[in-house]
Amino acid sequence: RFQDTKEKLVEETIEDENLIVDEEEKGSPISVQDSESQVKKLEEKVKQLEAEIADYVDTLKRVQAQFENYKKRIKKEFDTFTQISTHKLVKQLLPVLDNLERALSSAESTDDKGKIIEGVKLIYHQFKEALEKEGLKTIDPAGDRFDPYFHEAIMQVESDEHEDNTVVEVFQKGYLINDHLLRPAIVKVSSYPIR
Repeated sequence: RFQDTKEKLVEETIEDENLIVDEEEKGSPISVQDSESQVKKLEEKVKQLEAEIADYVDTLKRVQAQFENYKKRIKKEFDTFTQISTHKLVKQLLPVLDNLERALSSAESTDDKGKIIEGVKLIYHQFKEALEKEGLKTIDPAGDRFDPYFHEAIMQVESDEHEDNTVVEVFQKGYLINDHLLRPAIVKVSSYPIR
């Protein structure tokens, strides 16, 4: 808007000057009073436009300040949200930590490996459940068709038992969090034998 106002002022000034020149060329006399009157009008117009420009600049500065405050507020809200999310996850994992401590204490005082294994399995399921509540999904593709978006093949084996590009072994499970890939599954893939 500032640029438009400036261009408008320049155009009006040129038009006014052209009027004066045209009148001079026509031979019509221009009195000093008429000239002074036109100069005063132009000066008033310039003052008016300068006031508009100052108003636009002031508005622009206020909008910039509001935007900076908005950015700061959004960052603060995001940081708070992140802290709350982290707090929530850690709170869900505290029982797992407690049970691990109990299992370690129990392992030192007992020779019954069956109870230790049973306790570790319970802790594993508790830990997995806490992560699943946060949106974690396991990628365990044994027997599935190889998908390069979710699997990373580190070995290939010739096989008559499996179709070509079938996952025959999973070395490390992959994970999705809220349907976004967190880690691909590390797999061995079949291929038809070369004859």
